[in-house]
Amino acid sequence: MNGIDQARLFDIINYQLENFPQAISLARKADGVWKKYSTQEVIDISHQVSAGLLSKGIVPGDKVAIISTTNRPEWNFIDLGVLQIGAVDVPIYPTITAREYAYVLNDSGCKMAFVSDQEVYEKIKNVAHECSALKEIYLFDEVSGSAHWTSILENDLVKAKETVQPFKDKVNHKDLATLIYTSGTTGDPKGVMLSHENIVSNVLASSERLPLIPGSRSLSFLPLCHIFERMLIYLYAYKGANIYYAQSLETIGDDMKEVKPHIFSAVPRLLEKVFSKIIAKGKELTGIKKTLFFWAVRLAERFEYYGKNGVIYDMKLAIARKLIFSKWKEALGGEVQLAASGSAALSPRLNRIFNAAGIPVMEGFGLTETSPVISVNEIDNEGVRFGTCGRPLFNVEVKIAKDGEILCKGPNVMMGYYNKPEMTAEVIDKDGWFHTGDIGELVDGQFLKITDRKKEIFKTSGGKYVAPQIMENVFKQSSLIEQIMVIGENKKHPSALIVPNFASLSHLCKEKNIKFSSDGDAIHDPLILQIYQEVLDTYNAEFNQWEQVKKFALLDKEWSIDGGELTPTLKLRRKKVFEKYSELIDKIYSEED
Repeated sequence: MNGIDQARLFDIINYQLENFPQAISLARKADGVWKKYSTQEVIDISHQVSAGLLSKGIVPGDKVAIISTTNRPEWNFIDLGVLQIGAVDVPIYPTITAREYAYVLNDSGCKMAFVSDQEVYEKIKNVAHECSALKEIYLFDEVSGSAHWTSILENDLVKAKETVQPFKDKVNHKDLATLIYTSGTTGDPKGVMLSHENIVSNVLASSERLPLIPGSRSLSFLPLCHIFERMLIYLYAYKGANIYYAQSLETIGDDMKEVKPHIFSAVPRLLEKVFSKIIAKGKELTGIKKTLFFWAVRLAERFEYYGKNGVIYDMKLAIARKLIFSKWKEALGGEVQLAASGSAALSPRLNRIFNAAGIPVMEGFGLTETSPVISVNEIDNEGVRFGTCGRPLFNVEVKIAKDGEILCKGPNVMMGYYNKPEMTAEVIDKDGWFHTGDIGELVDGQFLKITDRKKEIFKTSGGKYVAPQIMENVFKQSSLIEQIMVIGENKKHPSALIVPNFASLSHLCKEKNIKFSSDGDAIHDPLILQIYQEVLDTYNAEFNQWEQVKKFALLDKEWSIDGGELTPTLKLRRKKVFEKYSELIDKIYSEED
């Protein structure tokens, strides 16, 4: 494709057709059968969608919502169909509240919505009367009495392409392509305006860090409404990879074994859960098998690339990979060449272990506002530095402000926040630098290291600053801690809310002959509380006196998206957790000596 650097997003699938057409461009399993679409079929259907949208009165600049509980090819068809006529799509998380739906639909002015299933359809129908611009809703699933998405298709393919071509020709690479509403860890979500150029530039720069060849298999399960997974989907298409959509988060294990992906993306919370299950199985082993298992894990904790550990270490690692880690790889399909991790900080210990196991997890950093990748690790070019997010992409400039905030500039930086020029001016300065809100440093002048969220750093009543995210990643090295949030703003000292890893805890209780009747009882048991005090004491030693967690409370319920404590990309909503457990937090600090 000529002028790929000035391409529109819908040009990418045409690039695939011209250079390496795939028999399987998109695939999704439904009712036990994989439904597969070739490159040509994706292009044809997207043109039928475009023509259908035009016949329904959608014109360039109009907004169309896409809301799906799972990733599916229909999402791509609507996305491409909308973009090809110069309209703007608005992907929305399916798990948000009715009030948030109404806010996003009204703020964006969506005229049409495509939704995955009846549950989402009912949510939108319930707020439709509040959304004056919204005229029609279509479903991906077939539901009696409701309009199916295929009803808009122009059946005459030749006519569809002839109708759509003049509109495609008028779309400029600098035009607005999509409005992505931030998950809203604080306040109402903001509509991030991303152009074709913003995302395409990120696709091209990120593609240099991915070892993919045409025909590589990718498995997608992170939500497409999030820019991280969405950009990767365009990147996979650009590289000619086959995109398989997992059936659900619950089926990922089975889907991995069946698809045998070469690449997939993940967020730290998912990797933590995978690792917890692996460790739990290791603890069930006995004798020499158990000894070898944990020897391998300890060995992996010291892993470095590029032979930095020496020949003897590499020989031991080869044995560990053959005896232990090969089974970990098989659980992921056996052919993983890369897992891209983003959205939140990944524990360096966990990262080392996965990479040592021959499962290359490459951590990156970015935001919705940066389309999203700013920097990412890569195995080539000695580009892996654990504890960092790698080098910035070739077309992204990064500098550290005097207060430690990470600033970036490049073609990936958003056009601005929709209808919010004042907020845009707050984050993009007069020189074009985007202020990320993250604190960091450039290790050796090149590897970007995130130390905390600027807004999450708090000050104790003694005037000392505490960076909770760094501390939480250290504490989560314990197999007994599933989730943790460090608190203590304007208090004498930090404290913590802890969700135990109950599988590991019950196993330990069995070893120590401590009665474990239920999760609810365990969090109040003095012997178990003492165990967690010892865990905190161990890791507190890594921090300054004023940073150390002095008190804690155990919780018997895991934080989740449905519970409101996690964003749809599994990041901690600190404000929500604080509000939900305000009485418990007050109790922690009211019991001061």
